[in-house]
Amino acid sequence: MTCEELVRQLSDYIDGALERPLVVAVEAHLAGCHRCHLVLDTTQCTILLARAAHSTALAEDRRRLLLEKLEAACRARGGC
Repeated sequence: MTCEELVRQLSDYIDGALERPLVVAVEAHLAGCHRCHLVLDTTQCTILLARAAHSTALAEDRRRLLLEKLEAACRARGGC
């Protein structure tokens, strides 16, 4: 699998919508490609941050604290 092919499959991979052979190919590529792993981490961080930013289930101060912690965790992992 090339980097370009991985990027095309990334959304379905994150959503758990890929067939098993494609999951194996994506994970094999991710294991050996730091740049694609970074793209995956960054994409997952972005999704988490977007969900947290728009959540109405938490009180404003709790939501802000959660968002700050998620951003810090993403920065520590090299994403965001």
